[in-house]
Amino acid sequence: MKKKVVVGMSGGVDSTVSALLLKQQGFDVSGVFMKIWDEKDTDACMKKSSCYGPEEKEIKDVEKICKTIGIPVHFIDARREFRKKVLDYFKKEYLAGRTPNPCVVCNRFIKFQFLIQELEKKGVEFDFFATGHYARIEYSFERKRYILKKGIDKDKDQSYFLFLLTQKQLSRIIFPLGNYTKQAIKEIAKRNGLDVYQKEESQDFISGDRFFLFEEGTEPGEIVDSHGSVVGRHKGIIHYTIGQRRGTGIARGKPVYVIGIDAKNNRIIAGDEKELYKNKLIATDVNFIGIEKLSHPMDAIAKIRYKHEGASARISPAGINRVEVFFEKPQRAITPGQAVVFYRKDEVMGGGFIDTVIP
Repeated sequence: MKKKVVVGMSGGVDSTVSALLLKQQGFDVSGVFMKIWDEKDTDACMKKSSCYGPEEKEIKDVEKICKTIGIPVHFIDARREFRKKVLDYFKKEYLAGRTPNPCVVCNRFIKFQFLIQELEKKGVEFDFFATGHYARIEYSFERKRYILKKGIDKDKDQSYFLFLLTQKQLSRIIFPLGNYTKQAIKEIAKRNGLDVYQKEESQDFISGDRFFLFEEGTEPGEIVDSHGSVVGRHKGIIHYTIGQRRGTGIARGKPVYVIGIDAKNNRIIAGDEKELYKNKLIATDVNFIGIEKLSHPMDAIAKIRYKHEGASARISPAGINRVEVFFEKPQRAITPGQAVVFYRKDEVMGGGFIDTVIP
């Protein structure tokens, strides 16, 4: 009997080719589209060039794609859960002076948890759940654990956004694109008469001005230097993130950067670029994949943001689900709220959220 797999469909080339490849491999394939767009936000966010935006076109595209491939498709209403788990988190982090990472949270709690649970509630039978992420999953018989690895396309690898996945989740997930490059996926789509190979990718979390979500956090306040002297005014802390240069409105004759955000006192701290470099952080809500837990210091390559190349660091236990990360060389703009992910070669050992940056 064929193994059944449900593929998370977005209407883009990656999920489309994922479904196609799995069908060609002999799986009994069906698709699922999760509805996350809240219609009441339409006036503030009119077009879809991101994850969160109007979905009418995507729904039609998914229906057409699934008909072309020859697979059924399910639709799951995830609007309430998405607002609670992702949008509310997104707002809370900005209001606390932190920079959120909604993709990580969405993957862990919506795509690979809520969506699967809702499919099961609907009586959909399936053995595996698949998405178009560029990452790989393998099973280590030596460690008796599922391990997460980078996708082979270095420019498209998305393993950074998946560090919160659990062993239970990984045991049922398939990433069909992990051993392909993006260009190869586009060529497969084109070769099979799927015009999605020409479709533009979503670039942001929210299309347009993400600040339509906020009712607070837009109050102006002081911009101070690292000594506490007032050097300007800001337009609301939600508009700033660590390392930002534009938008401070401070004229010093040299570049001025955001080096800190004091949400409690509604202050932005500005300074020279050299003040952005730090070599130690505390991460919380840590999840390990490659190992069960961290019982002693571990050397790894740590990435402090998606586009960060990664740097040599020592990861040490610092309490329950907490670690201290000490970099061999100071890193630029370590940002509270962002994810720090630990790698050994191409394997994701684990990761957490940056809580505190230590000078």
